[in-house]
Amino acid sequence: IARVTNKSNVRTWSNSRGDGKLFSFEIVDESGEIKITAFNNEVDTFFSLVEQGKVYYISKATLKVANKKYNSLKNDYEMTLHANTSIVPCDDGQEVPTVQCDFVPIAQLENRDKDAVIDVIGVCKSAEDVSRITTKTSREVSKRALHLIDRTGKVVSVTLWGEEAEKFDGTGQPVVAIKGARLSDFGGRSLSVLFSSTLMVNPDIPEAFRLRAWYDQEGFALDSQSLTETRSVGSGAKMNWKTLSDVKNEHMGHGEKADYFTCLATVLYMRKENCLYQACPSANCNKKVVDQQNGLYRCEKCNREFPNFKYRFLLYANLADFGDNQWVTCFQETAEVLLGHSAETLGHLRDTDETAFNEVFQKANFTTHIFKNRVKLETYNDEIRVKATVMEVQPVDHREYSRRLLSNIRRLAS
Repeated sequence: IARVTNKSNVRTWSNSRGDGKLFSFEIVDESGEIKITAFNNEVDTFFSLVEQGKVYYISKATLKVANKKYNSLKNDYEMTLHANTSIVPCDDGQEVPTVQCDFVPIAQLENRDKDAVIDVIGVCKSAEDVSRITTKTSREVSKRALHLIDRTGKVVSVTLWGEEAEKFDGTGQPVVAIKGARLSDFGGRSLSVLFSSTLMVNPDIPEAFRLRAWYDQEGFALDSQSLTETRSVGSGAKMNWKTLSDVKNEHMGHGEKADYFTCLATVLYMRKENCLYQACPSANCNKKVVDQQNGLYRCEKCNREFPNFKYRFLLYANLADFGDNQWVTCFQETAEVLLGHSAETLGHLRDTDETAFNEVFQKANFTTHIFKNRVKLETYNDEIRVKATVMEVQPVDHREYSRRLLSNIRRLAS
């Protein structure tokens, strides 16, 4: 008698020896866990019967040495179903455990070997949007990155694939437990959910309850450190919250290296008159082109003329919080997020529908966001000034932001 903790989809194969299909599932009881595989006719017999989370009486299956290439469980054996195998649902299985996990603290992932298969649990601080990539076999697959934090204060990026990536909902920053994730050293330390992994959202286990309580009381306010490198000062990187007056009073950006800060601010004004420029259409070039007035556009960097161009954003905006204001520069990606339109769309509107073009900016004015910024001294027309560049724009999670403010108040009061 055992509980099904993980069930795969049906997979098919075709080779010189013929065609076939299989599915596998994992079961657990008080003594441990084991993997079971069904082939061909047994797939038709048992696939619809076996359900994840249910308890069954299982008998007359074959035991064999586990193939560790396809089996990450801590069991030296695995089972195979046959025509005379019996699987009967058990209605009285409340005492059978739901899952067995050996969770590794996120901070300890730095000390584990590459490609190790581990169990991990954490609060999902943020979840990126689903993207689609093309594999080496020219197959398109969905992927999504989660950023998990635990009581060690460390954050790790976890990649979900396929249907799990598409269905995952990070609303409310759920506790996520993963059994059998593979550890990678790509971009620092990161995890990937495998075909054989088990993903659990808000699982009914003591570790999840303790983690939820810790995060709601204090973990949400931590300036966490990520084990996974990020392309920007994004999720998992140190936030370095500042007010705009802090930035000026602390002379941020006046050192040899750039400074980074995060702020909650409202858009007061955007210079729409010169927010777009005509750029080189080459994939890896964004230089401004010169209109030759003969239907061609010249890029000095590429030393070529083109019959077309692409629009790029160079948007100047004035941001304000309760104490000060700051001019910032938004390049392509951040300007598109702020305005909600691509540069090509705005360029077309500017050329064809001035009213609609103006409405885009009116709609974006007086909206409030979280801005992650870079500040650095620069020289322009022999004048030295601090330049602030927006690296990332995020929507305001008011629940999370209020928690951070309450935590700061408690810290100041003590």
